Amino acid sequence: MRILLLGGTTEGSALAATLATQRISAVFSYAGRTANPVPQPIPQRVGGFGGADGLATYLTSENITHIIDATHPFAAQISRNAVTASHATGTPLLAYVRPPWQPQPADRWTQVIDINAAIAALPAAPTNIFLAIGKQHLAPFIAKPQHHYLLRLVDAPGDLPLPNATAIIGRGPFTHQNDTELLRHHAITHIVAKNAGGQGAVAKITAARALGLRVILIDRPELPPRQTAQTIPEVMAWLAHSADLGV
Repeated sequence: MRILLLGGTTEGSALAATLATQRISAVFSYAGRTANPVPQPIPQRVGGFGGADGLATYLTSENITHIIDATHPFAAQISRNAVTASHATGTPLLAYVRPPWQPQPADRWTQVIDINAAIAALPAAPTNIFLAIGKQHLAPFIAKPQHHYLLRLVDAPGDLPLPNATAIIGRGPFTHQNDTELLRHHAITHIVAKNAGGQGAVAKITAARALGLRVILIDRPELPPRQTAQTIPEVMAWLAHSADLGV
C-alpha cells in the first residue's frame, strides 16, 4: 500500500500524523500556494502535477495504490483532477471532507454561489469588510472600491490589487476571542467568507454571530461523485477494507 495524500488542510495534516504513526507508506502533496507550508511527518512534494493526465502519470510512476483527497473544499480543480486520474488508472479514491457550516438562529447570513455574487451582495454605502477568502480572488472586489477591506493572509501579499485594504498575516486555527477582538478593532460590519467548514477557521463565523455582523457566505463548488469520509477513523477503516480486499 502506498498512498498519495492531497493535503493543505488541518485535517490533512492530522491524517498525515496518523499514517506516520501507523507506518503506512504515503506521500503528502502540497499545491505550493504558500511560501512556508507546514512540515509533515511523511515525505512531501510541492507543486502541481500537470492536470489530470499528469496526476495519472504520477500515480503510475510512483506506484500509488490509493488517493486520499484532503484538500480545501474550494480547491475544486485538483479534486476534479483526482477523480479523473482515479478513473483513468483504477486507483481507489477517498475524499476526506469536513462538513460545511450550518446556519444557527442568531446568524445573519447571505448565502451566494460564487465570488461575483458575493461582490453583488455587498452594500452600496462604504463600510469595513473582512474579506476572508485568501489571496487568489481579491482583484474582482475592485468593483466595490468604496469599502475598506481587511485581509488575513498566510503569506505577505506584496502589492495588493485593492486600493483601500489592510493585510494582516496569520495561519489558523484561530480562536473565537481573538477573532472577536479583531472584528471589533477594525469596526467590521460584513464578512465575506467561503463555506470551508471545519474548526480551523470557524472562529470568524462564531464571532460574527456573537457580534450580530452580516456574513456573505460563498457556497462550495460542485464536484463529481466520489466516496467520502468525515473522520480519520472512517478513512482508516476504508484503507483497512481496501487491504482486506487486496486493493
